[in-house]
Amino acid sequence: MSKLSETLKEELHALLPPTIFFFIALHLVALIRALMLEGTGIAVSTSLSVTLAALIIAKAVLLADLLPFINRYPHKPLIYNIAWKTLIYFLVASLVHYLERLVDFWRETGGLVAGNARLLAEIVWPHFWAIQIFLLVLILMYCTMRELAREIGEERIRRIFFGPGPGVRATSGR
Repeated sequence: MSKLSETLKEELHALLPPTIFFFIALHLVALIRALMLEGTGIAVSTSLSVTLAALIIAKAVLLADLLPFINRYPHKPLIYNIAWKTLIYFLVASLVHYLERLVDFWRETGGLVAGNARLLAEIVWPHFWAIQIFLLVLILMYCTMRELAREIGEERIRRIFFGPGPGVRATSGR
C-alpha cells in the first residue's frame, strides 16, 4: 500500500468515531430543536447541515487533539483531562451552535452586524440554553469514553461492550 493511501486510511479511521458520535448527537439536538420550535415558524436545520456540522466538529476535535495543551493532565486522574477536554470541546461546539444561528440571520439581513443584532433580539434563550446543556452532557460522555479508551485501550473497550470477536474463545474473566 502506498504511503498516501496508508495516511488516508489512518486519517479516515481516526475521523470515524468522532464523526459517528457527533452525527448522532447533532441529529438528536436538531430533533429536540425541531420539537421545541414546532409551531413557531422558525426554520429548523436540515439533515445535510447537521451532517456537515458533525464532520466539522469531528475534524476540529481531531485537530484540537494535536495541540500540545489538550492533554494538559496526563499524569493526573482521568477526571482532569475529561473536564478540561469537555470544556474545550464545549466552547467550540457552543461557538459552532451560535454561528449556525448567526448565518441564518446574516443571510436574511444582508450584513453580519445586523444579523447578529437581530439574532440577539430574536433568539429564544431558554431553547438555546436547553440545547447547550444537552450538548454539554453529550460532550462529557464523549470525552469520558475517549479518555477511558485511551487509558485501557480501544480493543479492551470493544471486548467489554461487544464481547470477543469472531473466532475468539470466550473466557470467564475480563
